[in-house]
Order: sequence, then C-alpha cells, then structure tokens
Amino acid sequence: MTYASGRIIHDADSHVMETREWLDPFLDAAAKGALKPLYGRERSRIDDLLDGAKARKADAAAMEKAFENPIAGPKGWVAAGAFDAEERKRVLDQFGFQLQLVFATSSLRPALSARDEDGLYAGARAHNLAMGAFCRSDPRLVGVAYVPLENPARAVAEAEAALEAGNGAIWVSAGPAGERSPGHSDLDPFWKLLEDRRVPFVLHIGPGTKTQPKAFQNNGRERAPDLHGGGENLRFADYVMLAYAPQIFLTAMVYDGVFERFPGLKGGVIEAGAGWVPEFLRELDLAHKSFGRTDPHLKAMSMKPSEYIRRAVKFTPFPGEDVGRMIKDGGGELFMFSSDYPHPEGTNDPLGRFERTMVDIGEDEKDRFYRLNFEEMMSVKAVVPA
Repeated sequence: MTYASGRIIHDADSHVMETREWLDPFLDAAAKGALKPLYGRERSRIDDLLDGAKARKADAAAMEKAFENPIAGPKGWVAAGAFDAEERKRVLDQFGFQLQLVFATSSLRPALSARDEDGLYAGARAHNLAMGAFCRSDPRLVGVAYVPLENPARAVAEAEAALEAGNGAIWVSAGPAGERSPGHSDLDPFWKLLEDRRVPFVLHIGPGTKTQPKAFQNNGRERAPDLHGGGENLRFADYVMLAYAPQIFLTAMVYDGVFERFPGLKGGVIEAGAGWVPEFLRELDLAHKSFGRTDPHLKAMSMKPSEYIRRAVKFTPFPGEDVGRMIKDGGGELFMFSSDYPHPEGTNDPLGRFERTMVDIGEDEKDRFYRLNFEEMMSVKAVVPA
C-alpha cells in the first residue's frame, strides 16, 4: 500500500538537496568565475552527508533501510531521493503521489548573491536547467524554475528558456520586481506568457521573504538556533512573519490590475502557511469597501479583491495547521496538500496530520485539498484509476 492510501494526491511542495557540483554542467566559464560556489563554510559538512548517502548504493541493507519508510525516515541530504533522480522515482512509487512540484533548496544562492544583473540571470539560468534535467527523469516530477523580475525583457526570455528546459512552474520573488511593483505594466508580457502557456507563478519561502528586522534581534539574549535545522533557516520570530511578503505581493497583483488584465493567470503560495488566508481576504474586501468610492483603480475592478484571489491563487498549509477550520472559514477552493519532502519541516506524517484536522470535512472538499486545487493551479488533470 502506498502512503497515499488509495487517494489521488498531488504534492505541491518538495525539494532537491543539491550536491556541490549541481550547477556546474549548466554554467559557462564566465559565470563560474563571477558567481560564488554553491556551498561555502558548509561544504565539508554537506560533503560528508552526501558521501554517506552515495555509499549506501553499494550496501543492500543500507538501501533497504533508506527506503523502509522515507516519509518518516532521515531527511535532508541523506534522505532517499534527495538528490538522486532514480531514487526519487522509487520514493514516488512508495508515496503514490501522481505529481510533485520540485523546488530548489540551495541552488539559487549563487544567483541571489550575484553582484550584477548578468550574474543574477546566469545563476537563474543554471538553476533552471539543472531543475529541468533532474525532473526530466520522471513525468511525475514538475520542476519549478526561478525567474528574476528585475529586468522585464530578460524575465520573459528566462521564462521561455525555463519552460523549454521542461519546467512546469515559475517561481518569482515575493518582494518587489527590482524597483517596480510586480504589477507594473512593464511586466505584462511576462504575466501574459504564463497565462498563454497555462503555467502558474509560485511564491515560496526564500526570495522576498520578510524576516525579523535586525534591530529587534538586539534583545539582550543569546541568539536562538534555527527552527528546524532543515531547508530553511528560521527562528520563531521569523516564522510568524512568513505571511507578510505574500500578502504584500498579492495585494499589488490585485490593486495593480494584473488579475484583471490576465484572468487566466494562476498562482500558488507555497510554504508560507495558510491560516492567515481567510482573514487576509476579508481585509482586502474591507479595504475595497472603504476606499472604493474615491480610488479610480478600485472603481475599475470588475470583482471584489477576494474574488480575484479565489479565482487565481492556491495556498499550502503547514502540517499542524488546522486545515479543517481553514476550509470552513475560507472555502475549500483555496488550499492544497504538500509534503515538503525531504525537508524535515514536512514532518514524519504530513498526510496524517492534515487528516486529523478534517474529520468532519466531506470527501468532495478533501478531494479539492489533495487533488483538484493543484490541478486547477497547474491546468492539468489527474489520471483516475479505472
């Protein structure tokens, strides 16, 4: 029996755990010289983990143990299928997920730390080609490319190259597009490309995420360790701020008219929690009611702000959040399942944790959570067993 337990499930968030040489085949000589290496001070620690994971291939007992129960087993670089595409196929067989979005863990660091625009886009291109190559091994894997929006023309070109490489979703920063709003009309060709190709944009913890301002960390106490020790290094005070950047981004997309101009555009907010979503929608509509009499941009809207979000955007709760309450409060069309595998933040049983909050939720709503909302975002259909 698979982990999916006979239900059709799509996984809206998983990751690769990149090896040190992950980007090398996709970087030209100039980019290699301009970009920082993938790992710096962490290099020896990560290499030790990778060496152990690679060595188990020659040990039948170690391989059997690695695949005994991957969802509850070791996570990070030593997890089954963390960086090996053939192993990931076997993991998916055990999980039983029909489709799985695959995000980076570390391979955007060289791009995001680049000193100039050329380095930024060269790093993004290498990341996108690497993601496409990893996910090409299995049609169930959907690579998530990253496209910087700092230069609108280059953003379009990079999105086209990323899709040509086989990726199926486009990750953008939850922050501003350089010195522009993501809703600036200069970016209309980018949003139109995604709409025409029926490819969603996604926001994910990382680029653009807001964390606690440094001055607030000067509190006279010893700095606390990160929350999980996993894919994203967060502390408590950062965790509670994860929703801020997506709210600012989506407010701009509504107010600047992007969802009005591109009614077929779809998107997702991944690994930023989702308990905040119902109240966010109410606040959008309250602001529209309060300012709509005088603001010409609000007057031009054909729908309430919350209706644009409901039509266009899906959200992934964290395991442990009360999904049943969210569905009752905000509606079943908003939320999607995710495992976060192989990051430890996904827990040792995300399915069980979500299920325990949905004991009084009907099967139709559960099907939306596990399957249909993902399919709407991705413009795909599940293969329903006969």
